[in-house]
Amino acid sequence: MTEQARAALLPLPPADRAQQVIAALADYVQQSGLKAGDRLPAERELMTALAVGRSTVREVIRHFQALGVVEARKGSGTYLLRAISASTLHMPLTLDAGHLRDVLLMTLEVRRGIEVEANMVAARRRTDKDLEIIEVKLDEMERVHIAKGTSGPEDLAFHLAIYDATHNPLFRQLLEQMREAFERFWDHPFDRTDFARRSFPFHRTLFNAIAAQDPDAAREETLKILAIVEEDIKEMSK
Repeated sequence: MTEQARAALLPLPPADRAQQVIAALADYVQQSGLKAGDRLPAERELMTALAVGRSTVREVIRHFQALGVVEARKGSGTYLLRAISASTLHMPLTLDAGHLRDVLLMTLEVRRGIEVEANMVAARRRTDKDLEIIEVKLDEMERVHIAKGTSGPEDLAFHLAIYDATHNPLFRQLLEQMREAFERFWDHPFDRTDFARRSFPFHRTLFNAIAAQDPDAAREETLKILAIVEEDIKEMSK
């Protein structure tokens, strides 16, 4: 770490230490130009630079972990997952996953409204470059799906490319969190590699709607995909 980067961390006056460290650390990340994947200063370095105790530093790290902003890797340190600054608005999503089927259906209910809007916005705003990226992701998804009968990571990459084409970062952030909540529980939902397989052809028709800059068609194709997801959740969770 450079001396200039260290200068961004200054001792704090007495007050609400945890809140001040949260703000100071966010400022440090912004001023240092840290990006997703970069490692944060070590715990002892934060304690020394900010003149606070270990418990305060750990409380702040837990705060950012709960927001999905940082990740602690055993034996390696704490790494940034998303860019932050003092002006960043964080909106963590929380659900009790006691009954997984109900959680997935609740998540899908909210996701449907946001995802339909995202895909309609992408159809209106996408650039030629956006379309090229989406098509590359779709081609890879189709290649893997034909070869293996399933393509979870490739499917996610296709949809993330569409969210990026909205040019509104909130669509990607919200929908990525919802999809992660949906997908983190299994490699194959309900141990079924055919989960939502019937939605496969509608990804190409969704792409065609976005390419044609037809928001209404994008809406219809999105609803077809999500209807199949809902049907499979209900059927395969019996």
